[in-house]
Amino acid sequence: MYRTRRLRKSENIRRLVRETKLSVDDLIYPLFIEEGENIENDIVSMPGIKRFSLDRISKELDEVTALNIPAVLLFGIPSKKDDEGTETWNDQGIIQKAIRFIKKHYPSLYVITDVCFCEYTSHGHCGILHHNDVDNDATLVNIAKQSISHAKAGADMIAPSGMMDGTIAMIREALDNTGFSNLPIMAYSVKYASAFYGPFRDAADSAPSFGDRKTYQMDAANRDEALRKATFDDAEGADILMVKPALSYLDIIRDLKNNFDRPIACYNVSGEYAMIKAAGQQGWIDEEKVMMESLLSMKRAGANIIITYFAKEVAKLLSK
Repeated sequence: MYRTRRLRKSENIRRLVRETKLSVDDLIYPLFIEEGENIENDIVSMPGIKRFSLDRISKELDEVTALNIPAVLLFGIPSKKDDEGTETWNDQGIIQKAIRFIKKHYPSLYVITDVCFCEYTSHGHCGILHHNDVDNDATLVNIAKQSISHAKAGADMIAPSGMMDGTIAMIREALDNTGFSNLPIMAYSVKYASAFYGPFRDAADSAPSFGDRKTYQMDAANRDEALRKATFDDAEGADILMVKPALSYLDIIRDLKNNFDRPIACYNVSGEYAMIKAAGQQGWIDEEKVMMESLLSMKRAGANIIITYFAKEVAKLLSK
């Protein structure tokens, strides 16, 4: 009689036959960088995560590099906003300054930039509004401007999160035509209109002033549409395909892994992080074990890359 328990008898044999392993090499750490000086503010809904001004961020970056985390994903909080989010392509904008700062002082770090408008628009939506909805094609023009500005500042990768149709094609063409044909794009190919984003909107001051984002982010009920959307991004030139959020969409991560010959990323979003932190603080769960199990499930589902606010904590545990 075959007994599967034979290969579970000790930790050593479990290690030998373990199918999925989590590594620091899988991790990207998001950073919130705010325009101004002497800023190091806790994000109440995301315990352990802060907003930094550039003059206060070195301690955080020192820790990230010491832990050998390979990459950071930058989100900017500007000092001024307008209807179009024009600060996104200002060469002296907060993200552009942050890119140059990190590449100068932390050259080993791989710098990925969020390309979107919600943090920069006065209305909190992800592009130019027309009749109280985002104008897809008008927004694409500004997405190209933002991407080129990030490239000129020295970004290593562009990650457009605004979910406009045709985004990847527009960015790829813009980068190729301005001498940045080697700059990769990580597409937010499958980004659901999710309730799990709540704490992020506190962190980035990006909540919409009216309505929601359901006309341009995906319906949580849809699985086949995810494959269609990823197919478009793949054909348009995306180098990496992403699923966001992660925990409630492990089936989608596996679908993309099974159907595309591209690296697959997932975003372990703010609400997923906050739930584990809150339950851990209450003593209802073993926070470390649930954190590791959650991220392992994303890797097992097929993610090659995990964007997570847990990156530093995971890296510390893996180094023991």
